[in-house]
Amino acid sequence: MAVMTVESKWSPDKALECVKCYGTATLEHPGVRMVAMERGRFYIGGPLQGLETPTRDFPCATPAEVREMLPDDKDVVAFQCRNPVHRAHYELFTRALDAPNVGDDAVVLVHPTCGPTQEDDIPGNVRHKTYEVLIEETKDTDSGKRTKWAYLPYSMHMAGPREAIQHMMIRKNFGCTHFIIGRDMAGSKSSVDGEDFYGAFEAQDFAKANADELGVVPVPSLNLVCVGDETKFEYKTAEDAKAAGESPKKLSGTKFRQMLRAGDEIPEWFAFKSVVEVLRAEWK
Repeated sequence: MAVMTVESKWSPDKALECVKCYGTATLEHPGVRMVAMERGRFYIGGPLQGLETPTRDFPCATPAEVREMLPDDKDVVAFQCRNPVHRAHYELFTRALDAPNVGDDAVVLVHPTCGPTQEDDIPGNVRHKTYEVLIEETKDTDSGKRTKWAYLPYSMHMAGPREAIQHMMIRKNFGCTHFIIGRDMAGSKSSVDGEDFYGAFEAQDFAKANADELGVVPVPSLNLVCVGDETKFEYKTAEDAKAAGESPKKLSGTKFRQMLRAGDEIPEWFAFKSVVEVLRAEWK
């Protein structure tokens, strides 16, 4: 892919690196384990000369190519994800176009990371197939016509607020003006006690504090829940559902994966049929 002209070589202070990047140096964090156990004893640095675009299992457009397909006179709201897009995600990023700080006729760029993530996540090539069938299923809807798609060859580090900032900078390079910040974005749990390393709104607060310098407007994600029955359902904010005395439907990601493996029927309020069909066929 590229050639590096090595100009420096050093022995890194990995503990300090982890504290600065991940906010912790404990091996309970997956990013810290990667630095401690997968990276070598020495680091090298120097200028890079690109040779050719890598051959991938799925197409990943360059920043210039993505900018070319986006409107240059409208707001572009980026949505980052590392999992298949289910109905709650779809409602979240399409409704973000109506946020108070988003201009009229804005579009959303759904820009999933398709590289390796956490060990129990669905592989990138399978995720890519779920996105492709969802694009086909929704392309003629009003929301689909305001949605653009591209794929990012990036591996998640689960670094919480700092990684949220990195995602904002990456998407700015791809032509986005706004970025949706989810609850506990890029967060991670301890492998020992299951406790979260970062606060639920820490990434949102960090993004807001640095938005002016970055030149990207953060859009906090709505806390959406599904109400109704299996045949007639809708998504509302948790506050509106509570005010109406409605009980949200619940299905955890863990339970969803168990049902998928067992061949159980997946409720349509949770996932698109086309996505479920791909997961059943491609992921075991």
